[in-house]
Amino acid sequence: MIQIQNLRVSVEGKEILRNIDISFETGKTYYLLGQNGSGKSSLALTLMGHPKYYVEEGIITIDGENLATMTPDERSHKGLFLSLQNIPEVRGVRLGEYLRTIHNKHLSVGNKPLSPFLCRRYLTTLTKELSIPDSFLDRDLNVGFSGGEKRKIEILQMKLLNPKYIILDEIESGLDIDAFRTVAELLARVKNPENTLIIITHNFRMTEFVKPDEVIILKTGEIVERGGAELVEKIGMEGFGE
Repeated sequence: MIQIQNLRVSVEGKEILRNIDISFETGKTYYLLGQNGSGKSSLALTLMGHPKYYVEEGIITIDGENLATMTPDERSHKGLFLSLQNIPEVRGVRLGEYLRTIHNKHLSVGNKPLSPFLCRRYLTTLTKELSIPDSFLDRDLNVGFSGGEKRKIEILQMKLLNPKYIILDEIESGLDIDAFRTVAELLARVKNPENTLIIITHNFRMTEFVKPDEVIILKTGEIVERGGAELVEKIGMEGFGE
C-alpha cells in the first residue's frame, strides 16, 4: 500500500499540492481526474521522486517504508512504475538490450542475470503476447515508433518487470481511436490482484476497459471529491465545474 498523509509539495518555491491524504491499496484501480493544472501529474512525479518536486510537509510510505528518503531508482526497485505522457526516444540503445538491462537490474538478490540469448528468447514470448514484431527488439529505443507502438513497448516493460504500483499519466496521449482501444485492452490484461493501477486520464473511455475502484478529483492542487465509477458518469455529463 502507498499511503500519503497531509502532503504539501512545491516547485521552485511555488506550492502546487496541498492537503493530500490518500491510500492506494494493492489490487485496486484508481483514477485521478481533473482539469489541466489540477495537480494530477505533479502527484505522479512526486511519487516517483522527480528532483524538481519538493515535499514541504507530509508523509509518503510504500509498504510501510518512507518513500521520501528513496532515490527514483530505489523507488523503481520497490515496485513503482511511471508511464510518462511524452515517451523519450534514445538513439544508440537497442530496445532488446535496454529491456535485458532493466530486467537484470530488478532481479532479486541471488538470482542469476539473463544472458543475451536467454533474454531474447524470453522477450519473444512477451512480444508475441502483445503482438509486437520481434524486429522491434533490434531497433533503437522508441526511435521511429508510432504513438501506439511506444505504448505497447511500455506495456512490454510492465510485463517484464511486473511492478506492484503502476502510474499511468495520460497513456492515451498521441493515440488514434484504434491504437487507444488496443492499448486499453492490453492494459486491462496487465491488471491483476497483486498490482495497483493509478490512472491519470482525460479520456473517460478508459473506464470501459479498466474499471475503477475509486475516482479522485483534483482541483488547484487539492482533492475536492472522491467516489466510485458513478463519479466518472457525473463528470462526463456536468464537467468539473468552475
